[in-house]
Amino acid sequence: MPQRRSPGYRQPLVERHHPKDYLVSGIDVDDSLISMGYMVSGIAASCEEALARVEECLPDLVLMDIVIKGEKNGIETVKEIRARYDIPVIYLTAYDNQLLVDQAKLTDNHGYLLKPFKDRELHIAIEFALHKKAQ
Repeated sequence: MPQRRSPGYRQPLVERHHPKDYLVSGIDVDDSLISMGYMVSGIAASCEEALARVEECLPDLVLMDIVIKGEKNGIETVKEIRARYDIPVIYLTAYDNQLLVDQAKLTDNHGYLLKPFKDRELHIAIEFALHKKAQ
């Protein structure tokens, strides 16, 4: 099992519906995260890929879309991640359907950002999630 990085090392895993889904409201999420001082440790398009990358990288944070490839959606994937690891998760999604919001609330996540969002909103959500995890 990989070693955790030092507490000052911030490493999110980005979960996407499609590997070419780079733009969120005209921003490149990867570039935005890097410019904020984060390292993107991996990109996954399905539950299976996400679980494998989380096990491999042990990221400090997971950014998860609700609609992903495969049989399981992002909410189901987060349930599996949270059952295995104490890693904060922030949903980045275009879905504000109350049923999905209610399902996501049950996953002990650290945030739910609706697309489109601004870099600053993402940065603040990440900082809050990492702060909450550190306490």
